Amino acid sequence: MSANRYQAHVLVLPEDDANRDLVIGFRSDASVEFRRIQVEDVAGGWRRVLELFQSDYLDGMRANALRCMVLLFDFEGYPEERVDLAKAHIPDDVKERVFILGALTTPEELKARLGSYETIGKAAAKDCRDGTDTTWGHALLKHNANELDRLRQQVRPILFPSVSSR
Repeated sequence: MSANRYQAHVLVLPEDDANRDLVIGFRSDASVEFRRIQVEDVAGGWRRVLELFQSDYLDGMRANALRCMVLLFDFEGYPEERVDLAKAHIPDDVKERVFILGALTTPEELKARLGSYETIGKAAAKDCRDGTDTTWGHALLKHNANELDRLRQQVRPILFPSVSSR
């Protein structure tokens, strides 16, 4: 199901199947407004995520101020370098609505430590909803802290409107 482009929504561009499965787990949490988050097709590599963002999604971001986008890929032990490179691909006029997230190494290692992708995704959604870091504070995810803070400010009202209106 695709998001309604006339309402605030989030597109997620995953690097691979494992990252896609994490988002599907996130989206399946009962508190997530699932019609406002759309998981795009797997890009096929972290560099490909950046290429596709520029070639297939940038114009849509510029045309729709209600759209936020998450670029989800593995950092494979190089979080600062990959984030810096990714940010270089994001023009200033949309950078406030684009978020770069991923496991420090790979989602497969995260799965080995924390359980199924669905379990991890749901726990990450709960953290986002509640403003906690139970899952996001894990050693393989804590490097996302700055992006997560930005994401919570902008995306939480979109995906968790009942919580944000309290």
